[in-house]
Amino acid sequence: MQTQITTLENGLRIITATRKETETVSLGIWINTGSARETEEINGMSHLLEHMVFKGTPTRTSFQIDAEIEDAGGQSNAYTAREITSFYAKMLKADAELALDVLSDIVLNARFPEEELVKERDVVIQEIKQTIDTPDDIIFDYAQAEAFKGQALGRTILGPAEKIATYGSQDLRNYREKFYCTQNMCVCAVGNIEHDAFVRMVKTRFEHLPKSNNGATPEQHYVGGCYAEERDIEQAHVLLAFEGVSYHDKDYYSAAILSAILGGGSTSRLFQEIREKRGLVYTVYSFINAHSMSGLFGIYAGTTRQELQQVIPVVAEEIQKIKTQDVSDEELKRAKTQFKASMLMGLESSSTTSEIYARQMLVFNRIIPTEEMVAKIEAVSKEDIKRIACRIFESKPTYTLVGDIAGYPSYEDLKKLLKTKEK
Repeated sequence: MQTQITTLENGLRIITATRKETETVSLGIWINTGSARETEEINGMSHLLEHMVFKGTPTRTSFQIDAEIEDAGGQSNAYTAREITSFYAKMLKADAELALDVLSDIVLNARFPEEELVKERDVVIQEIKQTIDTPDDIIFDYAQAEAFKGQALGRTILGPAEKIATYGSQDLRNYREKFYCTQNMCVCAVGNIEHDAFVRMVKTRFEHLPKSNNGATPEQHYVGGCYAEERDIEQAHVLLAFEGVSYHDKDYYSAAILSAILGGGSTSRLFQEIREKRGLVYTVYSFINAHSMSGLFGIYAGTTRQELQQVIPVVAEEIQKIKTQDVSDEELKRAKTQFKASMLMGLESSSTTSEIYARQMLVFNRIIPTEEMVAKIEAVSKEDIKRIACRIFESKPTYTLVGDIAGYPSYEDLKKLLKTKEK
């Protein structure tokens, strides 16, 4: 696979990874914006815009946008995250330019007709209500809000329904003009594609786009706190989070391997101790959410009100163990192998590779060689695991609970179990 990068005069970065042995191309447009770049007044605008670009351009109706891709046997979609918005497609190699033409048209030229906006606002509001009604989904938003209270990074991707209901077509145009510019954007294609030919396709459609300068990303600093919401449901959902690492942190790979050891699968410590040995939960796992300036390390469990009293102390005990005792050679090897395998398997997919490369370009302004990532994984030592565990788990906890949680261990009790020292 040959990877090439070209930067147009206006600053737009174009990436290709050529795989001649395939019959398809995965391509897309990635924009370095999302809810973490929104002010409180426009929270949810990134996501609403992502919906609305599919509602028509000066040359295509909403139906034509979908039909042109599907008639060629392709697939297209989009998503909004806290720090990125993506529009992507997978096509047969002969139809790569068709996909790029459709994607560039909706991203650059969408009209945002008022009659469609009225309907789509209602669709998004239904999506918000559905998320709120799903406790093992909304708990992650609640935790993010507590961890980064009062900041853009703490606000939801979907936004509040009452604000979504007020946004108009001109608001969407203003947002696109500010954030959909070359300094925030890259275009990537992976598969059976010629680099120079793809550059020409992109240049034809994007060379007029301004570089712009919309200012720095809002500050991100971890706060921590507690939020509990009792609901008349059968389960108790709990999410315990701590200050994690950013994408740029030297301990990023150590934190990822720590997560794999602690709660990354059925052989992990939390799964074995809490589910297999004690039968206290159906689901328990840990995760890292890295952002551009900060991050979260989280542990989620779904249990019952009665067993919640036991789950919290056991989680705290496992945290103390990994802070104070060396992990075994077997654990470290298994975690590294899992991490490498997941990464390498992902890179076999053209869709996943295009996503990874685009994100790396937006975050690091370069494509990180696979060999470099593997070397960083292999370099993580037992001492690194203990050090990053102490760093993460000595931060102020974020304690979030939703569901049948009556009598749950208090925030102060949790901090005692964790031996948290107030800073």
